[in-house]
Amino acid sequence: MDALADDVAAETAVLREILVGLSEDDWRRDTPAAGWTIADQVSHLAHFDATAVKSAVDPDGFRADVDNSPPIDPDAVALQYRDLTGAEMLRWFDGERERLLETFRGLDPGTRVPWYGPPMSAASSLTARLMETWAHTQDIADTVGVTREPSGRLRHVAHIGIGARIYSYAVNGIAQPEAPIRVELTAPDGSTWTWGPEGAADRVTGPALDFCLAVTQRRHRDDTALEITGPVANEWMSFAQAFAGPAGPGRKAGQFS
Repeated sequence: MDALADDVAAETAVLREILVGLSEDDWRRDTPAAGWTIADQVSHLAHFDATAVKSAVDPDGFRADVDNSPPIDPDAVALQYRDLTGAEMLRWFDGERERLLETFRGLDPGTRVPWYGPPMSAASSLTARLMETWAHTQDIADTVGVTREPSGRLRHVAHIGIGARIYSYAVNGIAQPEAPIRVELTAPDGSTWTWGPEGAADRVTGPALDFCLAVTQRRHRDDTALEITGPVANEWMSFAQAFAGPAGPGRKAGQFS
């Protein structure tokens, strides 16, 4: 958990490096996520850091909150915090992220914690926070014209995207096929990351960065260098998601060309 928390801290540092240089007007700039500003992206992270901590330290209270509340509406969550200035937003995010890391460093990685989708291990929950940080930072980076250097931390994003395959079928109301999928990704250091049986007919191959952009729905699959072979792999990659809840419209083909 310490190593995973260190990776989350490293992704946090990448995000903060962008945020600290923003003007108040910059915080209100629209991002590629329709209807969301940079401030909304950060409030989303802070809000769900807080709920992740509650799921770990007060799982019964978290479940009660979920049971007694309407389904999560990310737009409604963003609306709650739009009166905060950029400086206030950053202080809030810093505090919630510090609490998140302190809490999860002390957990057994196999401890089960509830969430809005299926329950997860503590390790998977923290990995999800890394994935969310990376994905929302991408939206912010796209807005301000920053290109991030890919790192080995992308393996966490890819892994949770692949692990969420069953959920992605369920949330879209589609029966999951029995056929396995082989995923082979080229890591930033040139090595290969693999999931699934080597002999599977359905395959997804290509740069790890492109796969992560696709499963977090930050790029349309047509704008990546991924090679997708077989009907099962093609169906999955048409709606693959690495996060809980119904997906939004995603990004359009050619949006960033």
